[in-house]
Amino acid sequence: MQAVSLDAVIAPYVEEARKSYPTAKARFLQGLPSDQAFFVTVRLKDATGRSERVFLQVAEIRSTTVFGTIANKVVLVEGFKVGQRYSVDESDILDWMIAKPDGSEEGNFVGKFLDTYQP
Repeated sequence: MQAVSLDAVIAPYVEEARKSYPTAKARFLQGLPSDQAFFVTVRLKDATGRSERVFLQVAEIRSTTVFGTIANKVVLVEGFKVGQRYSVDESDILDWMIAKPDGSEEGNFVGKFLDTYQP
């Protein structure tokens, strides 16, 4: 039996996130409450070919480009660090999340799935 890649396993959740992203983007552009933060999940790739999914805290969206800062520690790929400015095309977004001060979140379809996934 051939192992299924993680990308294949998360594909339905990425699709769900991408379908609902325009609504989340519109909310961000209209202005979220000051105690909420908007994140997108993106894949960083380095020169050695390694990749890693990270959260990007969104600061601005212009047309189809998302600008922000890497919001979590980067473990696998080289040349990236938490707090680093980074931009990505919306077509490369894997997931999105709106974080609320009480610890709850909206979105994060891939993340919620991976929290319970056991290969």
